[in-house]
Amino acid sequence: MTNPLTDHAPDNTPTYRRVLLKVSGEALMGAGSYGIDPATVDGIAADVAAVARTGVEVCLVVGGGNIFRGVAAAARGMDRAQGDYAGMLATVINALLMQNSLERQGIPTRVMTAIQMSSIAEPYIRRRAVRHMEKGRVVIFAAGTGNPFFTTDTGAALRAAEMECSALFKGTQVDGVYSADPRKVPDARRYDTLTYRDVLANDLNVMDAAAISLARENRLPIVVFNIHEKDAFSRVMRGEGRFTTIVASD
Repeated sequence: MTNPLTDHAPDNTPTYRRVLLKVSGEALMGAGSYGIDPATVDGIAADVAAVARTGVEVCLVVGGGNIFRGVAAAARGMDRAQGDYAGMLATVINALLMQNSLERQGIPTRVMTAIQMSSIAEPYIRRRAVRHMEKGRVVIFAAGTGNPFFTTDTGAALRAAEMECSALFKGTQVDGVYSADPRKVPDARRYDTLTYRDVLANDLNVMDAAAISLARENRLPIVVFNIHEKDAFSRVMRGEGRFTTIVASD
């Protein structure tokens, strides 16, 4: 099983031409338990900007769990579809904040939403999104797939496949994929490389099954890393640091 991030001569050249970065809404909270920490958003945006300046075409999907989670609301009795739509709107808020931070760093950015709200963002059109990236703009996809019952992980895998990205990067709270949550299970095993089959068979908590299956069908590598480490995205793009790569088996 090959690892496209490490099976090359080490240098400062990014491995991939076009990538999608998935950032959870929780990652934007910083040390807080709810909402948005501006310093954390700025730090992630600075890392994305550094990658974009190398010439890599970058798109993002940002979750909304720091503001609202439809699944959690449904567990408390709210209609699931309504809850998911509210969660989609939360992702739009996060996308606009990320756009603002990127543009303050001089990176041209477009927000595209799966639910039309033309006063604040462009409607998602695949060819237009590709053209934006070809022009050097970072594209932020918001509102998931536009449908309830689908997570932003599935939305990220879908958009990465549509954009013909070389890989899907998932920035999380830990430095890769573990057999259990290492924050709760100190002796949890950490993996450097996995296959899609490994993830599904062992029910590893990386992305939901629909997202993994979609990545598997399109042979889309998934790279999981700690988004909170300094310059993490830039370093992982060069094959440096700690991360887990999920690929097809040979």
